Amino acid sequence: MKPDYASQGIDLDRPNAARTYDWALGGTANWAIDRQYGEQALKAYPLLREATRANRAFLGRAVRHCLAEGITQFLDLGSGVPTMRNVHEVADEVTPDSRCVYVDIEPVAVAHARLLLEKNGDRNRHAVLHANLCDAEEVWDAAFDTGVLDPGKPIGLLTVAVLHFLPDSTGVREAVQAYRELLPSGSRYVLSHISPADVDEIEQDQLKNLEKVSKQSSTPGVLRSRDELMGFFGGLEILDPGLVPVEQWRPAPTDDPDVAVRAALGGVALKR
Repeated sequence: MKPDYASQGIDLDRPNAARTYDWALGGTANWAIDRQYGEQALKAYPLLREATRANRAFLGRAVRHCLAEGITQFLDLGSGVPTMRNVHEVADEVTPDSRCVYVDIEPVAVAHARLLLEKNGDRNRHAVLHANLCDAEEVWDAAFDTGVLDPGKPIGLLTVAVLHFLPDSTGVREAVQAYRELLPSGSRYVLSHISPADVDEIEQDQLKNLEKVSKQSSTPGVLRSRDELMGFFGGLEILDPGLVPVEQWRPAPTDDPDVAVRAALGGVALKR
C-alpha cells in the first residue's frame, strides 16, 4: 500500500536511486523493490552503506562551511528523499533564518519533502521543486520564483551524490556549467560523486559490478574519472583539501576515524 505522500506518476516497477539511498540510510520512504535492489547493490559493493553515510556526513560539513563563510541560502539539486540531517536542518542549527530550495525529479522525494516542511512549519523559508536539474535555466528561475532565495546574495549550490546518476548524454555537463555561470560572486559549489579514481583493483571491480546492477533501476549509475569530475568545477577555485575522499574533506573531531570510503569523492569550490 502506498503511503499518504505517494502521488501518481511514481514508478514502482523499477527501483529508484533516491528511494534506495533512503533505504541505505535507514529511512522508510522506500518500497520492497527498492530494498531488494539495495541488497543486490550491497552484494556488488559491500561498502555501499558506509559510502552513503560518509557522503551524508560530508554534506553536513560542506553546509556548515558555507554558513561559516556567511552563506545562508542553498539550492540543493537532486536532493533526494528527505532523510537524516537534511540541508535545512543542519543549516538551521547554525543560522535559524537559513533558506533552502530542494530540487528533485523523483515524486516520492518531492512529496515527502513538502510534507516534512509543512509539518515543521518551514515552508516560508524553504521550498521544494519537482524538476529535472538538467533544465538549469528553468530550475534557476523557478527557485527564485519561490521567493525563498535572494538573487543578490551568495548561494551554496549542492550536487551531492546525484551526478553519478546522470550520464553526459543527459546534458548534465552543460547544465552544471549554466548553474556555475548563474551563481553570484562569493557562492560555493559543492560536489560529491562515486568514482574508481582512488581505489584498488578489488574495489574497482566492485564498483563496475555496482554499475552493472544499477542498469536494472530507473536511475542507472555512471562512473567518472578524477579528470571528468574536475571538469564539473570549470574555472571555479577549488578549496583545500581539493577533490578528495569525502571523509577526508575537513573532517570533524566527532567523525568516525575508521570509516574509509575512497570511492566517494567530494570537493567545494568558490566563485570569485
